Amino acid sequence: MFTVIYRFEVHPGQEGAFRQSWKALTELILEHRNSLGSRLHKSDKPHEFIAYAQWHNQTDWETNGNEDYQKLAKPVGEQMRAACSAIETLHTMTTTDDLLVHSSKG
Repeated sequence: MFTVIYRFEVHPGQEGAFRQSWKALTELILEHRNSLGSRLHKSDKPHEFIAYAQWHNQTDWETNGNEDYQKLAKPVGEQMRAACSAIETLHTMTTTDDLLVHSSKG
């Protein structure tokens, strides 16, 4: 499994718009890009969110998706970027051991 950790610094007052666009983009990625999903966390720092996404492998993560995905994702990605002052990839990692409890609850 391949995991990516992201950091988002959100403009004050844009948290709702950011979370809505993050969710919409993540759903598109799940549907069109062979992702295993993502989780979003609110950091203890003001206006900072951390997300991690899991993929079957690095190649799936690096693939940009088909034309349908790109067309659907472009406006959602633009909304998400507009809500943020910074978006960065902090780490890319390959899983070596997995003892995380996989809950069926959201």
